[in-house]
Amino acid sequence: MDSIQEMLYSLPFLTVISAIVAFVMATRFNLYPVIIYVSKTKNLMDEPEERRVHTNKVPNLGGMGLFITFSLTLLLFVPFLNNTVSDLSHLLSLLSATIILLFLGIKDDLVLMTPKKKLVIQLIAVSMVCVLQNIRITDFHGLLGIGELTSFVSVFFTIFVFILVINAVNLIDGIDGLAASISILASLGFGIAFFMANNYMMTLLSAVLIGSLFGFLKYNFSKDHKIFMGDCGSLIVGFLLAYQGIKFLNINPNVVQEYNSENSSILLLAMLSYPLFDLLRVFIVRIKLKKSPFVADSNHIHHRLLRLGLNHKQATLLLVVSNITLITITFLTNGLPINLHIIVVVVFGCLLYLLPFLSVFEEFKEENLDAELQNLKTNTYSGTKLTPNGNEQEGRVINLMRSNTKNESHTSFNNQTLAKNRSTKLKFLASDKNNSVTNDASKIQLDTNELNTK
Repeated sequence: MDSIQEMLYSLPFLTVISAIVAFVMATRFNLYPVIIYVSKTKNLMDEPEERRVHTNKVPNLGGMGLFITFSLTLLLFVPFLNNTVSDLSHLLSLLSATIILLFLGIKDDLVLMTPKKKLVIQLIAVSMVCVLQNIRITDFHGLLGIGELTSFVSVFFTIFVFILVINAVNLIDGIDGLAASISILASLGFGIAFFMANNYMMTLLSAVLIGSLFGFLKYNFSKDHKIFMGDCGSLIVGFLLAYQGIKFLNINPNVVQEYNSENSSILLLAMLSYPLFDLLRVFIVRIKLKKSPFVADSNHIHHRLLRLGLNHKQATLLLVVSNITLITITFLTNGLPINLHIIVVVVFGCLLYLLPFLSVFEEFKEENLDAELQNLKTNTYSGTKLTPNGNEQEGRVINLMRSNTKNESHTSFNNQTLAKNRSTKLKFLASDKNNSVTNDASKIQLDTNELNTK
């Protein structure tokens, strides 16, 4: 009897069971179907527009389901841990900040807010956690020649990291499954480190978040009951990733000796490499084009993969595999001096994430577009009614044409020729009046002609 009780209260058992319970709660209690039903009834939907990659209205309050699943499961399992008063107060401040970000995200999903207002509220939530928990990044361990930070600089930099990660995760939430999958990967890495350090509370938090995200993915990839994470979800997930990351940096090196603690910041960068790299790249591109870095566009790496012809699942899988590859490289080179280590990680990261922008993929993009158009044309001429898959395929082709034409309209003569070739293909496709995509193809034809004229 004592052995059974000991097993029930053991960290490995609680970790696995908590993740399973979070997943079951998300998928078996009609939580998301209710949110989807209310969203459709009240027309609380994400509207398709030019920079969107979907062609139908989709509910975008998935973050509500994430928060409910995460918070209830966490509160359910916390009593099984040997908690101190400090642990419980930290949990309370964490959930309070999460609630603030939840309502911020809901309002931004329903009524667009200015970046300045969103930043102010994010600062309030993050500052509350930093002050109440005294959670800080205190040492760079010689990275870029910087050692221990002063108290003021430490607090300021910690808040900056929170805001950076929150918005980086928010920006990659542009295609199905990407933000959730990257967050699962990072939380898994953090959870393993917390488990090795015997940090029960943080291990439980990572496990519950993983289970909650897997439950969300079931509906995010669904065709009949699709829902988006929305800002109310991405802000929460980004905040929890930043929280785990800073806690990861503060693990006692005497407890976990399997990795070089001085290089833990490099491993953290690798685990969050895609959102951070994509954020930096799009900000540089927007500033270079003399645009506000906070104005949304479709110039992210995952958008580029869609323009190459990949679907959402393929693009997400490719980016997750790239992230895993970079984490593996970082772990294997962990013994290097910290400044050499970050150079290695940055170089390999650039190679992995900038690969889709090489011109060698132009031919592949053309061939893929030909196949998409031919498949769509065949389905239409054979009298086949387009299914939701067909609509998604049609939308992918249309978005592919629009984005490629706009991106290439002001480049070289060769790219203008490619745009004209696409125009000819669409003109042929639109020649049959019974074709279900005639209107969309005609619109793209007009857009192409206008851009070529310019």
